[in-house]
Amino acid sequence: MEIREYLPDIILTVIMVVSTLVLILRFWQDLTIAVAAALMMLSIGGLFLSLQVKMRRLEQSVITRERMLRTNLEEISTRMVDKYDLAISHLDELVAAMARRAYK
Repeated sequence: MEIREYLPDIILTVIMVVSTLVLILRFWQDLTIAVAAALMMLSIGGLFLSLQVKMRRLEQSVITRERMLRTNLEEISTRMVDKYDLAISHLDELVAAMARRAYK
């Protein structure tokens, strides 16, 4: 988790808090309203940041699972090809043995 990935979201959160404080500038007489609005915007920004972190983790999890499935499918495909070749060679041997018996 690099901070550079989340820097735009952090900057947008700071802008959201500052704009909220500017919006309630006329309520500076009542410090409680100003602090509550700032905390509310900080919590909303934090929720957005945590949501993005969870989404990135989920995306990485999906990518990892996709790689594992692809690897497993390739391995299964290779095994199936080997089994198919083995079965075909065994059938060829049986057909050749029966052909030899038939010509005797």
